[in-house]
Order: sequence, then C-alpha cells, then structure tokens
Amino acid sequence: MSDAHGNDTPTGLWDSIDDLWKWLEADQPIGGREGLLLRMLKLSEEVGEVAEAVIGATGQNPRKGVTHTWDDVQAELCDVVITALVALRTLTPEAREVFGRHLARVTQRSLGTRDA
Repeated sequence: MSDAHGNDTPTGLWDSIDDLWKWLEADQPIGGREGLLLRMLKLSEEVGEVAEAVIGATGQNPRKGVTHTWDDVQAELCDVVITALVALRTLTPEAREVFGRHLARVTQRSLGTRDA
C-alpha cells in the first residue's frame, strides 16, 4: 500500500491497529464516554514514559544516573505512535483514511508541492 507520496506503508500496520483495538474493546473494564476518555489519557501516560526514558538516557537525574538507553527511547516513541493510532481507531472506524488525509495535509503545508 502506498501513501499520497508513493511511499510504502508497513504491511499490516492498520490490521495490527484494528486487532489491538478489538482486543482492548473486548476486555474494557470501563466503557462508554469514561472508557473513551481513559483511552485518550493513555496517550499522555505513554508520552510521559518517553520523557522518563530521555531523562534516563541522558542521566539528568543525579540521584538515579543513567537508567535508560536510546533504544528505550525509540521503543517508548513507538508505544506513543501505537497508542495514538489505537486512540484514533477508537474514535472512528475510518482511522486509516482520516490519518492518511491529515498526513497529506500536514505534508503539503510543511513541504509544499513536490514536482516529480
């Protein structure tokens, strides 16, 4: 599958997001509006874990020293992306299309038109 710029997207990315969403929906202890809000808050938790990993990788907490690696930061960033995509899928079954359109708008706004 290719995006608006002809770049290949990871095979199965959205299938995996759908599978994770289904798994979460099947075992959701709190549903409705509150469950939706908690799913969105999970994103903030994951971003906090990125910050913790960066602080740990740079040794910025003198009491703890170096506690993480840059590989840990990469993994936490991946968790943020996955969590955000699952949150988007929670809001709409058309998450793939919504994300694709938004990415195209941001790319156009940021990079302008690219001549082939």
